[in-house]
This record gives sequence, structure tokens and C-alpha cells, in this order.
Amino acid sequence: MVSRVIPVDPFDLVIVGATGDLAMRKILPALYRRFRAGQIPPEARVIGAARTEMDTAGWRAEVASALGEGPERDAFLARLDYVVLDAEGETGWDALAATCRPDVLRAFYFSVDPHLFAPLAKRVERHGLAAAGTRVVVEKPFGHDLASARALNAALAEHFHEDQVYRIDHYLGKETVQNLMAVRFGNTLFEPLWNAQYVDHIQITVAETVGVAGRAEYYDRAGAMRDMVQNHIMQLLCLIAMEPPARFEAHAVRDEKLKVIRALDPVEPGNIVRGQYRGDGAVPGYREDVGQPQSRTESFVALKANVSNWRWAGTPFYLRTGKRLRARSSEIAIVFKDAPHSIFGTEAGRHSNVLAIQLQPNEGMTLDVTIKEPGPGGMRLLDVPLDMTFAETLGPDAEEIPDAYERLIMDVIRGNQTLFMRDDEVEAAWAWTDPVIAGWQERGKAPAPYDIGSSGPVDSLMLMHRDGRRWREIDP
Repeated sequence: MVSRVIPVDPFDLVIVGATGDLAMRKILPALYRRFRAGQIPPEARVIGAARTEMDTAGWRAEVASALGEGPERDAFLARLDYVVLDAEGETGWDALAATCRPDVLRAFYFSVDPHLFAPLAKRVERHGLAAAGTRVVVEKPFGHDLASARALNAALAEHFHEDQVYRIDHYLGKETVQNLMAVRFGNTLFEPLWNAQYVDHIQITVAETVGVAGRAEYYDRAGAMRDMVQNHIMQLLCLIAMEPPARFEAHAVRDEKLKVIRALDPVEPGNIVRGQYRGDGAVPGYREDVGQPQSRTESFVALKANVSNWRWAGTPFYLRTGKRLRARSSEIAIVFKDAPHSIFGTEAGRHSNVLAIQLQPNEGMTLDVTIKEPGPGGMRLLDVPLDMTFAETLGPDAEEIPDAYERLIMDVIRGNQTLFMRDDEVEAAWAWTDPVIAGWQERGKAPAPYDIGSSGPVDSLMLMHRDGRRWREIDP
């Protein structure tokens, strides 16, 4: 077995938005897998709540279709109930209160548009469902800017304490992201080198092959900066750059992440590149996908960030994300500096050690190490990877690794907030992001077009080239 399964206590989990895409694709399959693994006890219940008119039998049938055939599926379905609920009205709240049990832990998963967070929180408390141990899970986007994020935080704070609110970012639930912390803080090999003295630069890439189909209205309002950089990529940057916390617990970890965000310098206009994919005849471009012929929303962004503290001063962080790129790949690359002096001469070439953390599609890590190329004819060097890819290292057991939602939902039930964002952390991220967006809006420059299946606009390559560096290839 890959991991030891520790059952959680019985609970009632209310999924508001239970008929939506996220619930059917991610939340319910995650719960089903944890049920099959024996982590969710038979006494636990999942209560679906949505505006859709149906009964419990109808919802169970929809969930069964989403889950497909599988062992213990019927036993899991028997744990499900359904209530018709109006998030902004009073319909269904008395029925929900009657369905929830008073003697077990209660959690609410708001799998809905953020504008419903405040009315839902208000009604949960009004109808006596917000006990001291009640927990609330909210999905991104958590705000559109700093002002809206503050308003959402204030609305939730009216009805729940901060230690009851779980702002979920599924990237933090990925096994490799947590292994990043284990590699840093569990090995004397890396932590002494994890600083500006030894690290040349760091690259974070989140590349997608898909366009914005199905999310056009939201995405055209948000763009890549709000959709990916402000949350997912910011969280990855924090885990790379933060100081070792005193212990691995929620407040200690989140305190160190907050320090990183507050140490970020403002991004200079010349250190950011925006792009927008264009159609190629067979595949529509961004503007066709969103139905806005004049849209100036970016589907790609690359920028150079600097963390002004003693550990990282002078070490740039290059961040990149985009739609319709060459491959689906999320990677963090820590590029170490060259040896201060090469005893092998210039003919041996330049070689760097690179720790590459692959988040998707194949989770794992590789460490490039320089060795001698086999054979006679002098000292020729090449870089070879020490491969820690989970699928190869663990074999069939890799399939048993829980996905991000499995881990994070179980953390909610256990009351562990370590992998969730705190209110001040969210606001600090927006305080850094807002001026970047305001700056390019003031300049009025349209995003640079780039070809579908490419690595993004040419200007993004120049962002690295002028520093004497180059992006790593986007490979699946």
C-alpha cells in the first residue's frame, strides 16, 4: 500500500451546487474513492443541495451515472440525500436543517458562484446550522480584485470564525506539491542550497492544451492573470520561496507563505508579457471561443518576479501560464548555478543541475546531474536525470495515490487548514496582482497573438533571452 488509511469521524457534508459540473466531476468521485478506501465511515452522509427539482432517488441516479460501475458504489449511494434549496431565498432551508444531524460534525461545500457565498453563509447561520464545529469550504475564484476579496472575507467573517473557513486550491492537494515541502525540509541535501547563493533562477510553468470552451463568460472577465497566477501559481511560488516553518501546522505554514507574498516586488512593465491564441483555420482562436471580436483578455501571461528578502534577493522567478499551448504540463524547475570554475575546459560546455517538479500530467521529480559521456575520446559531459516519477518508482501502487480533492476534503473533515488559504493571504495576493492588471489596462496594449500548439508569444522568449536564460521546453 502507498499510504496508511486513517478513518475520519462520522460527518454530514452538504454540497451546495450538488448538480453542477464540479460536484459531479471532482467532489463526489473523490468522496467515493475515500469511501472505497475505508476512510469514510458508513455512518457518514453526503447531502446534495441545489435548485434543481428532484428527489433523493433522482440525484443518486445522476451520481451513479457520474461514478460509473465500481465496487461498493451502491453502498456509497445509500449514504446520499438530496434537498431542493434556494441559496438566496428561504426554500428548502427547513428541510435541510431537518436532514442534518445535530450530533455529528457538519461541513458545507459551497460549489457555487462566489456571489452566492454571502447569502449562503447568512442562511446557514440563520437556520441554526452553524455550530461551533461547522466548516465551510469555498472554491475559487475568491474575488475578482482586492476590494471584492475583502468583501467576501468580511461577509464570511460575519457568520463564521476564520478557523471554520476553508478556501480550497486543489493545486495544494497534489502529491508532488506536498513532496516539494518534504524534499525541502526533510532532506539536508537541498535546504542548504535553497537560496540565492546557489540557485540561478526558478521557473514555474502551467501550460494547457485546451481553450476556454465552457468557461468563456467567466474567463473573458478574468484572464490568465486572475485565473491562474493570482492563486495557483502564487501558491506554488510561496511553497518554493518560504522559510522553514517552526512546525508543519496551519498557522505556521501560512504565516511563512504570507511573508513571501508581502516580499514580492511590484512587477515592472517590461517584465511581463501577455498573449492571446489565434485560430489556425481548423481550431478557433480565443476571440471566436469567447464570442468577443475585440477582446483584449489574455489567455497567456509570462512575467519575471522578484522576492526581496535575504534568501532570494537577486534570484528571479519566471512565471508562465497559457491556453492552447504545445502540451499539458505543470512544472516547477529550480535551476542551480553553474560550478564556479570548470576544470574540464570550454569544450565540455555549460551544465547545470536542475530539480524539476512535475505536477501534471505525470507527477514526480527529476534531478539533472552532470556525468561523463561514456566512451573514449576525452572528457565529454552530459546531463542525466535521476528520476523520481511516481508512476515508475511506485509501479502499480501509484494508482492508489489519492488525488487532490480526496486529500483536501478529508483535511476539511479532520479540521486541518494547513493546505488552505487564510484571509490575509488571499488579500495580500490580490494586493500584488491588482497593480499589475491596472498597469497594462492603463497602457492599453493588446495581448500579443500566438499560434495554437506553440510555447506562447515570441516576446515571452525574449523575457528570458535578454537575461541570458531560456525557458524549459513544454513537454507532456
